[in-house]
Amino acid sequence: MKILFNCTLPFALAHGGQATQIQRTLAALNEIGVEAEPLRWWDEHQTGDIIHYFGRMPVDQIQFAQQKKIKVIIANLLTAQGSQTPMQRRARRIFRWGVENLAPRAVADTFGWESYRLADACVMLTEWEKHLMEYKFGVSPDKIYVVANGVEDPFFQAAPAPRGEWLVCTATITERKRVLELAEAAVQAQTPVWILGKAYSDDDGYAQNFFKLAKANPKFIRYEGGVNNRAELAKIYRAARGFVLLSTMESRSLSAEEAAACECPLLLSDLPWAHSTFGTGVQFCPVPDSVAATAAVLRRFYDAAPSLPLPPKPANWIEVARQFKVVYEKVLGG
Repeated sequence: MKILFNCTLPFALAHGGQATQIQRTLAALNEIGVEAEPLRWWDEHQTGDIIHYFGRMPVDQIQFAQQKKIKVIIANLLTAQGSQTPMQRRARRIFRWGVENLAPRAVADTFGWESYRLADACVMLTEWEKHLMEYKFGVSPDKIYVVANGVEDPFFQAAPAPRGEWLVCTATITERKRVLELAEAAVQAQTPVWILGKAYSDDDGYAQNFFKLAKANPKFIRYEGGVNNRAELAKIYRAARGFVLLSTMESRSLSAEEAAACECPLLLSDLPWAHSTFGTGVQFCPVPDSVAATAAVLRRFYDAAPSLPLPPKPANWIEVARQFKVVYEKVLGG
């Protein structure tokens, strides 16, 4: 069994959780004895049994692969779709049905929805995304598997530490993560928040506004960039009062699960992915909301954090790799 990994977005263009997900999964698979490597688009002699595609693989590429007896697994993040309102989801489902059943075939082909149904399997991060794959795109449930992200060993190995005064947010400095809005709420609520992360570009207007706010309010906003050392990041989570992530949309947050592995209380946006992933040890904040309303929620979480129950422990990457091995064997077995 040989697995070929491919991805829609080059890592060099946008850092983030998907790159970590792919790199860690690839390494863990090889560690448990599953031969896996990146797909070399320039190598006409490369062979493989399964293409594990992170993103939505184009229909024609799926057809080419299947003609060569190569199975295709799609692992696409339904970040935007998973954060829509019920009305938005219904409207888009009706739209898809109308396009596929009433419009010329060429029109439907431009959207690429058929990729999900044509693939041999789809792997989703949560039960919520599995439901969306069935509901929105008409994929047969017996072709959909749920395999969560894993967390690296340093986050399980970090020693317990006294909780400090800082809440922690690990996120890219961009509008979707609402880091600026979190900082504004922290200043208003007078709750200290330590932001860990980088902007896609320091020249970005949103990032510039955040940098200015952080510089003007060092008592409540701590910002020194990102932390690449995983053991050091685990120590920060262990000593944090709590973890905060108020994104407008997510698929499944790796940073939130890393914090959970360090027994850190969580404050997350009130979105389906968070409810699907976590049970105890989590409080929720409506999104989007006014700065004043967010500040009130942030203050309540800050005060309650020391007495909140612990969030559930996530899996490690080896456990994730074993789950993928089972999926691969089922797909190859037909």
